[in-house]
Amino acid sequence: MLSASLLFGLVLLGLAAVLVYTSIKIVPQGFEYTVERFGRYTRTLSPGLWLLVPVMDRVGLKMNMMEQVIDIPSQEIITRDNAMVTADAVAFIQVMDAASAAYEVANLDRAISNLSVTNVRTVLGSMDLDEILSNRDAINERLLRVLDLATNPWGVKITRVEIKDLSPPADITESMAKQMKAEREKRAEILTAEGEKSAAILRAEGEKQSAILEAEGRKEAAFRDAEAREREAEAEAKATAMVSEAIAKGDVQAVNYFVAQSYVTAFGKLAESPNQKTVIIPAETAGLVGMLSGIAELKDINKITGGSGAPGPAGGGSSTSVPSSSS
Repeated sequence: MLSASLLFGLVLLGLAAVLVYTSIKIVPQGFEYTVERFGRYTRTLSPGLWLLVPVMDRVGLKMNMMEQVIDIPSQEIITRDNAMVTADAVAFIQVMDAASAAYEVANLDRAISNLSVTNVRTVLGSMDLDEILSNRDAINERLLRVLDLATNPWGVKITRVEIKDLSPPADITESMAKQMKAEREKRAEILTAEGEKSAAILRAEGEKQSAILEAEGRKEAAFRDAEAREREAEAEAKATAMVSEAIAKGDVQAVNYFVAQSYVTAFGKLAESPNQKTVIIPAETAGLVGMLSGIAELKDINKITGGSGAPGPAGGGSSTSVPSSSS
């Protein structure tokens, strides 16, 4: 009798231990548990220690509340311009409402994966190949907006959608490489042409400036030559006036002076001629000597008279005639 009572007590104690164990639930950080009473959802357990009503309550689904990555299967897509492209993407999701994610959709990960596949095909199929390859960020943003709106009733937030890879066919890739090479060669030729144009403009500017400076130099030189000729003409006119005055006073030495000077100059040019092999001395050498004597006497007279042709203050200077040689 005593052993039966002890056995019954042990059974009751074990049953109580089982009931207490099943009623105590510890929810880890990053998870939330749904509670069902007789199969109906009643509440959600957040991380921590919880007590459930034995027999009546039980844990329904254990939901992961951390951000998760769902791989979107790779697929071949026909673009709007009938080009084939292989797309591979990933989606980052986070459960915001454990009850909705547990009871609004069956197999949440599979549902999101299939939804992503169809939306990737829809978005990429409505674009040209060039748009797809050059607007990846815009594609990601559009997919994010569409998927987030579609999964909102499930209590899920789509945080990011990323296109991992876009692979056009090999022939299209080769064509794109050729197009890129041609474009770079075009830009190089344009830069070369612009450089040559700038160089030609600079050369033309330099030649123009050089011509202007050369013209100004010629103008200045012509001005100087004209000024020199003007002074020479003035000196010649002054000398002629002095000679005329001397002749008027009866001084013949001045005439002999100018004739001898011209004679000597002409004879010197004859000797300096580059084509002259033989120099012929005129027979009237004595006449030349006489002219030279006249020049000397004229210079002496000019020194005495002060260059005026009249007797100086010392007085008595008479003109001396130079005998001319007869031919």
